[in-house]
Amino acid sequence: MDVGGNGGGSIVNSKQRAMLPNKSRGEFVRNQRKDSEGFSESPDLEFEYADTDKWSAELSELYSYTEGPEFLLNRKCFEEEFRIHVSDKKWTELDVAQHRAHAMRLLDGLEVITREKRLKVARAILYMAQGTFAECSSEAQVQHWMRYNIFLLLDVGTFTALVELLNMEVDNSAACSSAVRKPAISLADSTDLRVLLNIMYLMVETIQQEDPADSPEWRATRETFKTELGSPLYNNEPISVMLFGMVTKFCSGHAPHFPMKKVLLLLWKSILFTLGGFEQLQTIKVHKREQLRLPPLPEDSIRVIRSMRAASPPASASDLIEQQQKRARREHKSLTKQDNLDAFNEKDPYKSDDPREDEDDNDDNDNSMEVEPFPMERDEVMPPPIPHPPSERVNFPKGLPWAPKVREKDIEHFLESSRSKFIGYTLGNDTDTVVGLPRPIHESIRTLKQHKYISIAEIQIAKEDEFQKTPLSGGEEDVEMCSTELLYQGILPSLPQYMIALLKILLAAAPTSKAKTDSINILADVLPEEMPTTVLQSMKLGVDVNRHKEIIVKAISAILLLLLKHFKLNHIYQFEYMAQHLVFANCIPLILKFFNQNIMSYITAKNSISVLDFPYCVVHELPELTAESLEAGDINQFCWRNLFSCINLLRILNKLTKWKHSRTMMLVVFKSAPILKRALKVKQAMMQLYVLKLLKVQTKYLGRQWRKSNMKTMSAIYQKVRHRLNDDWAYGNDLDARPWDFQAEECALRANIERFNSRRYDNNQSNPDFLPVDNCLQSVLGQRVDLPEDFQMNYDLWLEREVFSKPISWEELLQ
Repeated sequence: MDVGGNGGGSIVNSKQRAMLPNKSRGEFVRNQRKDSEGFSESPDLEFEYADTDKWSAELSELYSYTEGPEFLLNRKCFEEEFRIHVSDKKWTELDVAQHRAHAMRLLDGLEVITREKRLKVARAILYMAQGTFAECSSEAQVQHWMRYNIFLLLDVGTFTALVELLNMEVDNSAACSSAVRKPAISLADSTDLRVLLNIMYLMVETIQQEDPADSPEWRATRETFKTELGSPLYNNEPISVMLFGMVTKFCSGHAPHFPMKKVLLLLWKSILFTLGGFEQLQTIKVHKREQLRLPPLPEDSIRVIRSMRAASPPASASDLIEQQQKRARREHKSLTKQDNLDAFNEKDPYKSDDPREDEDDNDDNDNSMEVEPFPMERDEVMPPPIPHPPSERVNFPKGLPWAPKVREKDIEHFLESSRSKFIGYTLGNDTDTVVGLPRPIHESIRTLKQHKYISIAEIQIAKEDEFQKTPLSGGEEDVEMCSTELLYQGILPSLPQYMIALLKILLAAAPTSKAKTDSINILADVLPEEMPTTVLQSMKLGVDVNRHKEIIVKAISAILLLLLKHFKLNHIYQFEYMAQHLVFANCIPLILKFFNQNIMSYITAKNSISVLDFPYCVVHELPELTAESLEAGDINQFCWRNLFSCINLLRILNKLTKWKHSRTMMLVVFKSAPILKRALKVKQAMMQLYVLKLLKVQTKYLGRQWRKSNMKTMSAIYQKVRHRLNDDWAYGNDLDARPWDFQAEECALRANIERFNSRRYDNNQSNPDFLPVDNCLQSVLGQRVDLPEDFQMNYDLWLEREVFSKPISWEELLQ
């Protein structure tokens, strides 16, 4: 850790601080303030981005701390059933046949009419799914028995029965109307739903975990369950569509008692299991490119990002003020300054484009306290040396982390401008003719073509245009009925409502949101029936509520990102349809609002009580909770779920704005640059990469002064973000900053999406000219036609008027 200097971490204790001279003590205090504000030279966060957190963490997040007493209630229900039907043996002592017989007995108990009995049996099944923890002595043992019991429950058909019961509870109008009338909804209102959702979540979460020790039977069961979960087997729709329906019903206010956190967690894990995570997405992408005979991907993006190092965060306002004070002192020196040359004079030791350049050089040279104890005094005695980057600062190996990319459109634009400049005419979309152009232009074109990248989306758009132009001769489209396609078909009719509902819940769960009377209540499944009476209970509930909101944000951000990525690979217009509805529902300002907070505080939040987490709390003797232990929180450097949520939201924002000029301008209009720049304080390479991408697309619109005063950020963009060879993102040409008809861009896209959806999914074809014509006389005459009743009554009149009284020219008919 750097010590001393400006911005290094400090290991000076209070006694040593008292011994420092006054000037140095002030410097020390400033450094301490910097540390607390999160832009010191702290180490990179040891965070590995993945589909999910550790299995134990994902299990613990299912339960609120207020649900703690229910663990013993589940055990009691199971043991009562167990004693009646089985001997006094323990569950872990029975053989496989006895286990299966008891599981079947419990499954039959779910079909009783009495609600109370049904709930008791459901709790007994939940205790099985929780690993019959009373007979286990360690967390590993609980997880082993969870896995065994859940595969057993799936094998006897429990999941199908649970889906039917869940449907019944969702359609329970009496419970819905009762909840709507209640002034305050608590944990007790959602008991039946919570028990069912808990079992279903534990089953999906456990079965999707691959274990090398699994038997071949379990592996086959896993694949079958994965297929069934993504197919329209439950109520003729995938399970995810049913859960989306619950989300919209909750947001409409008709079912305020739904335990929304559990619904969203189950929805996320169902999508993740059936469609696949980030590794599977990369595999699908490689396979699709092979099918379309496209060149292989230039690199594996997941590996590249994992090998990146975080950059030093940019300066904050207090840093800039400090630098201005330093400069004010330097003006007393005898050197004459030439302001008009400063912008071009890279060797000028007193002025630079980046106000923190001197500070950064100090940091890099300070490795111990003895080297430079009083940097401010040093400034007064001698001028600082000419800045030069020392070798330690190079984080990357030689070369940039990403291979550059060029689009076909970029090559066309470059050739068009070159031809009009040198020859005076253009050739349209011709990218091969280079007659009359100078040799350097030939070299440029060769380099551009060398790095040309054709995306799967471009091929899909071209094919769709062909289908629209030639609907008759284009042939039948071969649509692969994969899980993504089935899910899209399921959510297509109500997709706009689903997106609005998810964003409403995200807004209610965001820490920047103010409590409003008209906003939806997402705390129904965390608030106890009796509100806390002591300070300790209030603190515990406060932690629980904050944790509850964080888990909701985590689930929604993961759902949206997974759907966007899978739809984009399956068909670009499926992605565009979802993305456009997110934009229409104000997703861009909502994510910016989310980041407009102290992001370091959010990422380092300690809203968890580890001793109350499942399965720890059911295996170990619980220590006595105190206010001090709750305030201290856990010992982790950061909160995994919050950092995961932040990266997901940044990735969603990138997906919505990439190559969309109108949406990029929304980032500029909503003044996202300072908000995003603050997010760079988090020293995590992946998060910084997605922030820098968002800053890169808007730099040309932020003005020269912004670019000049943010050179460190510009340098980080150059180092970390992929290069588009002829993209002048850093200069801001007038051509790109011209007024733009935003509405026209979105309308054209919307028209393309609607044409795609109606062609592929609309059974009632709007254009009758494209319907096939039956030319067979026998089949046409053989068709049954239902005639109206009044026609049948007046049939004789019709014959007389239309047939007998009309002359027939037989010669003409024969011809």
